[in-house]
Parts: sequence; C-alpha cells; structure tokens
Amino acid sequence: MKLVVAAFFMAWGMFWIVPCPVKWWDERARKGMLLFLPVIGLLIGLVWALCAWLRERYLPGLLGAGALTVIPFILSGFIHLDGYMDCSDAVLSRRDLDTRRKILKDSHVGSFAVVTLVILFLLEYSVFAGYTLGKKLWLLPLVCAAPRAYSIWRVLTVKPLPGSSYERMFADGVPAWARGSALGILGLLVIVPPLLFGRAGLCSFFGALGACLTIWYIRCDLRGMSGDISGAGITVGELCALAALALL
Repeated sequence: MKLVVAAFFMAWGMFWIVPCPVKWWDERARKGMLLFLPVIGLLIGLVWALCAWLRERYLPGLLGAGALTVIPFILSGFIHLDGYMDCSDAVLSRRDLDTRRKILKDSHVGSFAVVTLVILFLLEYSVFAGYTLGKKLWLLPLVCAAPRAYSIWRVLTVKPLPGSSYERMFADGVPAWARGSALGILGLLVIVPPLLFGRAGLCSFFGALGACLTIWYIRCDLRGMSGDISGAGITVGELCALAALALL
C-alpha cells in the first residue's frame, strides 16, 4: 500500500502543475506511477469542467472559449503538448529513420511543430466557440482520462525507442501486473461511460481511438515508443474526445 500511495504522488508531481502536497519519491514505485496517469487526467478534467461551468455563466463568448482551449495544456504543464510538437517535427520531416529520431530528441522548435500546434488550437477553440456543452461539460474528466489510459497501455506493451527514458525504465522488463492493470483501466474507461451516460459517454471511446491511431502512426514511422509519442497520442486523443462530446 505504501508503494501505491507513493506512485500516486509521484504521478501527481510529474504530470500536472498543481503543487503536490507530499514530495515522496520511491524508485520501486516508478513503474506503478504510470498507471496513475489516467487518474491525473480525471483530476485535470475535473478542474477543466469547473472552469467550463464558470465560463458558461460568467464569461460567455470567444474570450471564454479561448480560455478553455488552453486550460488543459496549462494544467498538464505542457508536457504532452511538447511531445506532440516534437513528433510533428520528426514525422513530417520525411527524412531517414535515424534523422527523424534525432529530430525527435532535438529541443529546437521546427516549422512543422508550429503549424500543427496552430491547427490543434484552432480545432479545439472551434469546439468551444461553436458549441455549448451544457451538462455534458462534467464529462470532460473522461476526455482527459481515456487517451491517457490508452497511451499508458501502449507504453507498457510496445518496445521503446532506443535511448528513450522508457528503455531505461523497463530494462528488466514490464511486470505482467502492470500490463494487466493498464488494460483493465482502459477497458473501464471505454466500456462503462457509454453505459452510464449514453451517447455522450462515447467521448471516452473516441478519445482512446484518437490516441490509438496517432500512436500507431507515429510508432510505425519511428519504430518504437517514447514519452513524446505518448504525449502526441494524448493530445490528439483529447481533441477527438472533445469533438465527440460536442457532436454526439
């Protein structure tokens, strides 16, 4: 139980900007830490939903839509957005494999990252500017959690890129309990919401699907898995889930 609690607070300190009340790091809990990423997604989505509720009452219009567009990225400390931009530069460069992998690790921002970032913000802003979520805004935690659940399952089941942090983390293999737990969390987030919330609950399915297709495409292109690829999947998956929530 102590390691479980440590893993939760480690995930808290790493994956969102709210100051962690317990600065507790235990290297033995490092692998379990990843399983709490969907939980952090639920927390981020809850804050996002609260901001959306306040916006619909006190800040309607385009300014409120702009604020809601950037809030989830701010709450996550831009960590997943950074991966999305790095993958955009690497994959869209159309260079040879070794060069694409070098671009992925390059800290400089390229033109492809800028262009895809603008597209991402424009699409997400359009959702908030063009639709009123109403009571569905309280499903925003699912928008954040489902893509994270799929991403972590892929991290734990796919061969990591050479030199990535996950290659070092899983040098001695991935425990079966971690893979099973990740799949169970993913199944819970994809199957249960439609049963509870009807068509609006399908947003979690489309979020996981968006993350699935994004990670599959980039992973095939770079031939491995990394934190940046995980972040790209989460970012695109959130957009897909948000669009589904507005349209369904």
